[in-house]
Amino acid sequence: MPKMKSVKSAVKRFKVGKNKIKRGQAFRSHILTKKPAKRMRKLRQVAYVHSTNVKAVEKMLVM
Repeated sequence: MPKMKSVKSAVKRFKVGKNKIKRGQAFRSHILTKKPAKRMRKLRQVAYVHSTNVKAVEKMLVM
């Protein structure tokens, strides 16, 4: 049987931490001039994959 391959787009988007899967925040790519500095600072912080989606992300990452 061939090796399982991970989804390359998922590998670029997610990082596996100790007990959670890290992800980036959305809404950071364009039209940044109208977004307040406070909001942009909050969007820099690491977010984690929600518990309902962990199984699907793990499947994409072939864990």
